[in-house]
Amino acid sequence: MDHYVTGGVIRALREKKKLTQSALADRIGVSDKAVSKWETGRALPDITLLEPLAAALGVSVIELMRGEPVVNRNVSANMRRGALYVCPVCGNVLHSLGAAVVSCCGVALPPLESEAPDAEHEIAVEPVEDEFYVSVRHPMTRGHHISFLAFASDERLELVKLYPEGDAAARFSLRGGGWLYAYCNRHGLMRRSV
Repeated sequence: MDHYVTGGVIRALREKKKLTQSALADRIGVSDKAVSKWETGRALPDITLLEPLAAALGVSVIELMRGEPVVNRNVSANMRRGALYVCPVCGNVLHSLGAAVVSCCGVALPPLESEAPDAEHEIAVEPVEDEFYVSVRHPMTRGHHISFLAFASDERLELVKLYPEGDAAARFSLRGGGWLYAYCNRHGLMRRSV
């Protein structure tokens, strides 16, 4: 996290819940003077109190530490508006449908930003039977490879995890159009419309 919980956040959340300093203190087993010191910035809550404090204030620990609520404003559930994340430690690929705080292996992950593919990352599409064969002519070595291919339409996300010993290719049913993604472990996320 970029910062620890602040007194202003604690005070705003406490007031929103219509709690006095004494009532909040009782809920988490501290004195009202401790809550007052947190809110005025003269002290910080101990890390062991973050979970009970967040619960008493009706937010997650992440929301308490960020100082802002995590709200999914994506009411249309359009999969193309989602975000992809890749853990730099273990390589996990994660997806969210709206605003989210995502972490893996203790690392807060920023959403991937896609760009148009360059010549080295061109995403090719060929019809094969009732599907489409999607490929990227790219080296597939342990140190430099395409980590995953994905297709996102309004109603679905299909993702195929790739490994260095395989090909940079997968089959997708590209019904309805959408976005094709290829993620290079060195150059990031590439995106092409279909």
